[in-house]
This record gives sequence, C-alpha cells and structure tokens, in this order.
Amino acid sequence: MVTVSRSIHIDAPVEDVFAYLDDPRNHAEVTPSLAEVRNVEALDNGGKRVEHTYKMAGVGLDGELVERVHEENERMVFEMRGSLTGEIEIETTAADRGTELRYSAEYELPGKVLATVAKPFVRWYNERELQTTLENTKTRLEAGS
Repeated sequence: MVTVSRSIHIDAPVEDVFAYLDDPRNHAEVTPSLAEVRNVEALDNGGKRVEHTYKMAGVGLDGELVERVHEENERMVFEMRGSLTGEIEIETTAADRGTELRYSAEYELPGKVLATVAKPFVRWYNERELQTTLENTKTRLEAGS
C-alpha cells in the first residue's frame, strides 16, 4: 500500500477551490501525469464517475474514478478502479481568508514483486507529483483562471 498526503493554502474562497476541483477536466490541467480524462458522468450523489489515463514513469495506467462521497465545499472521496486500486480524498477548509486544500491518496501497486521493488520510487514520485499538483492548483486559482 502506498499512501501520500499533502496540503497547501490557496488565497481563494472554499467555494471557488471546490468548484474548480469538482470538474474532472481541471485535474488534467493541474496534474502533470494525468494524461487524459474522458467519459465524465454525473452521479446521483452530486459526484462524478470518470475514466482516465495516468502516466507513472512513462507507463500508461488506465482506470476509473468513482466519487463515493461528495460533500459540497468540504470533501470528495474517490474510489480508484483499474490498474491502480485505492482511494483519493480531497478536502477544502476555510483558513486564513482562503482555503486549506488537502489531498490524500492510498493505493495498491499492481503485482507483488513490482510493489516490493518499486514502492520507494513510487512513493517519492507520487509525493513530488502531489506537491506539483497542489502548487499548480494554487497558481491557477490565485491567478483567477
């Protein structure tokens, strides 16, 4: 199991941060290794189901995200299905006249040997990826786009 979690302060209202992240196409804009988002479907709980391709170390991993929890302006929890299985949680909290954005992911690597050998690299890679994603989100929202 690989677990990564980071947070960042964004000088924008919670409603703006949540609305931006509520559109899966915006994740492809700010997440460097998210190569494609497709077939976005609205769910009855207010969340989304989306197919995606994520590139990790040059390898394309196809999958699906299903938003199991959608708490407007507070929290999104996605179940990861496909090449990677696990969970992604995004939380937005009002803080210091802006928003504290927290992003956490926990997932299994495919294959026992791959998981054992690659785990330290994958953890480092995903921590760096997550930090870049948060910084890109901050930049986009603080610039007003």
